Amino acid sequence: MRLAAIADVHGNADALAATLGHIRTQGCDAIVNLGDCFSGPLDAARTADLLAGADIAVTVRGNHDRYLIEQRPEDMGLSDRVAFDQLGRHTLDWIRTLPTAAVYGDVFLCHATPDKDDIYWTEQVLPDGTVCRAPLHQIASRTSGITHQLILCAHSHLPRALRLYTGQLLVNPGSVGCPAYTDDLPVPHAVCAGSPHARYAVVDTVTQHTTFHLVSYDTTAAVARAVAENRPDWAQGLATGWITA
Repeated sequence: MRLAAIADVHGNADALAATLGHIRTQGCDAIVNLGDCFSGPLDAARTADLLAGADIAVTVRGNHDRYLIEQRPEDMGLSDRVAFDQLGRHTLDWIRTLPTAAVYGDVFLCHATPDKDDIYWTEQVLPDGTVCRAPLHQIASRTSGITHQLILCAHSHLPRALRLYTGQLLVNPGSVGCPAYTDDLPVPHAVCAGSPHARYAVVDTVTQHTTFHLVSYDTTAAVARAVAENRPDWAQGLATGWITA
């Protein structure tokens, strides 16, 4: 089975539309969505419509999806609040139905790690804010109890495919809609994919052949939305794929 994996759309409807269009040219049998669908200073409402019409086989819930249903609006971060104000009750109720992890065929799916939706699996942040690949023994230790040979995760927005010493293949498809961002935890740091493309992956679940796709789209509207929401950090990231921590 050829499986298209998308993740971390973050309300970027233009990037999602371009990605879904590209997926249709790839002869995929199914699409899975690894979460963080809406939060961002962009177009959560149109993103919800696109996802609803995309015939996605499985969606797992990301940490920012969880924030939209667990936090009071006045306690939400800036990106979450913009998305919350755009989304209808139907979409919020749909988020509540999403699993934190799932199995599709012979593939294990989660947003970040199997038991935490808000920590990096394949990356670590050093005390000086440098983001780099986590030690392989640390990555492999999180597969305890998972027997599936193919695992899909997201959250870091950085595409990776790692063959672990367990024999399992761990694939992060990268982010459809947010190529660069900053975070304060565990220390201030920036995660930068390095170009403004929308990213996703196609994985053959039998051979485990994996192809990472970078999809070009017109970022003008998304950048303008970010500017209008007073988010120059998002505007820079969407336009260039880089951001200053």
